Amino acid sequence: MGQKRAVPAVKPACATLMWRPWPVAMAGLCALAVLLPTGASAAELYRWLQYVPGGLEARAVTDAAQCPPASIDGKPAVMSERAPPGGSFPVRTCFLAIAKEARQLSVADAPLPLPKARAERILIIGDTGCRISGKQVQACNDIAEWPFRRNAEMAASFKPDLIIHVGDVHYRDKACPSGNSGCAGSPFGDNWLVWKEDFFKPAAALLPVAPWVMVRGNHEDCRHGDRGWARTLDAYPFAHGAGSDACLGPEEPYSLDIGGVTILVIDVSMAGKFENKAQLERCQSQFQSAASLPGPVWLAIHRPIWAVENVGSDKDEDDGVLDAAARHSLPANIAALISGHHHTFEVMGYVQDLPVQVVSGHGGDELAPHAPDTVKGLRINDVEVKDGIARPHRFGFSMIERATARPGDTTWQLTGYDTQGHPIGACAVNGREVRCDTPPAP
Repeated sequence: MGQKRAVPAVKPACATLMWRPWPVAMAGLCALAVLLPTGASAAELYRWLQYVPGGLEARAVTDAAQCPPASIDGKPAVMSERAPPGGSFPVRTCFLAIAKEARQLSVADAPLPLPKARAERILIIGDTGCRISGKQVQACNDIAEWPFRRNAEMAASFKPDLIIHVGDVHYRDKACPSGNSGCAGSPFGDNWLVWKEDFFKPAAALLPVAPWVMVRGNHEDCRHGDRGWARTLDAYPFAHGAGSDACLGPEEPYSLDIGGVTILVIDVSMAGKFENKAQLERCQSQFQSAASLPGPVWLAIHRPIWAVENVGSDKDEDDGVLDAAARHSLPANIAALISGHHHTFEVMGYVQDLPVQVVSGHGGDELAPHAPDTVKGLRINDVEVKDGIARPHRFGFSMIERATARPGDTTWQLTGYDTQGHPIGACAVNGREVRCDTPPAP
C-alpha cells in the first residue's frame, strides 16, 4: 500500500517567543511578510518550521526558480529542494535541517522562531480546509462560513510556542456547483491551487509564528490529498512517485520532547470503522511503543478514540479499529490523546483509567451539526465520561498552557477559543484527570 518508513525518536529543543497580547492587525502584517512582496514580479513564498523524525526542518514553498536563501546563527545556509515542480504543482518545496544547537534562523531574510527546551503555550487546530464534496458544499468565499483565515490570524496573536495541526487540510474534492456564489471560482482536486487556497494562503499569518507538528488526517490519505501532503507537509522525505503516482502508505510514528512531555505522532489516517487484523496489529504495536518513551506522553492522532460526533450515539461510529487496539495497548505513561476529525471542540476525562481526550476539530471546515453540547456522563463504546466539556457549533482553536513554572508539575490549563479570541470552555488537566468549566457564551 505504499512505503513504510522507520523512525528514530527525537528530543529537540522547543520555541523562544514570550507571550503577550498581539492585535489581530499585527497578524495581518505577518501574513503580508510571509509573501515578501518586494516588487511587481516578487515570487510567491511560504515558509515555516516543522518537526520531522530525528529533528527539525525549515521549509519553504516557492514558485521561484530556486530555493530561498537562509541563514543559521548569522551564517549563510543553503536550502535543498525537497520536491521539484511537476504536474499540477508548479512550485518547489525546499527544506533545511536545523541542529538543536542553533540559536537564530532566517529564511528569505525573515526570522523563524526556533524552539525552546520547554514549550509553555501549545496551540491545537485542525480540520481547517473548505469542504466541497458531493452534497456538502461550503461557502469558501464567505469568511463567516469558512473562517480559517480569521481563525489563523487570531491564533497567531496568541503567540504559541508550538502549533499542532491535527489533520484534514485538504477538502476541495469536487468542482463548485454551477450557480453557487458561495464557492464560485474555487479550484478543486489534489493540486497546488487547492493546497494554496485551503491551507497556505489562509494560514499565512500563523505559519512563521512557531514550530509546527503536522498530523496526517484522512483527507490527506490516498483518496484525497496525498499528493500535496507528500510534497509539502509530510514529515518524511519526499520520494518521487510517492503521493503523486502511487499511494503514500501509512507512516511510522515519531516523537519529540517539548520539555517534560513527549509528543508521539501516529498516522491513523487510514484506520477503519471495522476491525481489520493488519490495521489492528499495527495500531497496537504503535500505541505500545509509547512505553519506551519518557512520560507523560501525548498521542497526536487525527481520529479520536472515545468520542462521538452525534447526539444520542453510544459509539464512535468511525473508528472501531482504534477502539479495539487501544483497549489493551495504551501504556500507563500516555496521559492525553490530541485529535481532531470530529468538527467540534470537546475535552473528556473518563471513569476508567484512560488518557484525557482532546478534540479540536473546529478550525474551519463545516461544523458537525449534531455534536453533543454536553459530554459528562456519556458512555462511548462502553467507556464512561467522568468530566469534560463540549462546545459545538463554534469555530476556533485550543490552547494548552502550563499551569505553573515549577519543573515536574504536570498540571495544564486547556482552553477552547472562538475565532474572536473569546474563551468558550476551560479545563484543568493533571495527568489523566480533568476538571472542566464552561464560561457563558460571549
